[in-house]
Amino acid sequence: MDETGVLGLLEELSILLEDSKPVFGKSNLRQVDIAAAFDIMDEIRDLFPAEFSQARQIVRERQSLLDDAEVEANRMIEDARSQAITIASEQEIVRISQQQADTILADARELERQTRAGAEDYADEVFGHIEQSLDTLLNNTRRCRDRLNATSLNAR
Repeated sequence: MDETGVLGLLEELSILLEDSKPVFGKSNLRQVDIAAAFDIMDEIRDLFPAEFSQARQIVRERQSLLDDAEVEANRMIEDARSQAITIASEQEIVRISQQQADTILADARELERQTRAGAEDYADEVFGHIEQSLDTLLNNTRRCRDRLNATSLNAR
């Protein structure tokens, strides 16, 4: 490809037209070396498809980069969403676990209170029976002693 490219050739054609001599009596008409003009136009035709092809390739590459960037951005957004959901889920699990732990602890305290009250009631009942048995035993012991003493006084 010529280093001047299409723009350089167009500049060359412009200079050719500017440097051409005006037609006598007509300032808007010029005498141009038609062969030189056609040569420049042929060079433009030769270069234009190559430059046009390169421009399309650049546009395609740019679009590919944009597409890749969009895919990567979407992936990053999806990863961020996934992480946010995971974090939210973990926080919800922690919250639910804490609620369950609080409920279990409250239930355990209530069971402990009920068990203690039941044990105290049972112990009081057992002690009441023991006391009643001891009272009966003590009364029997006193009666036996009284009889023993009464028998021993009569025998004397």
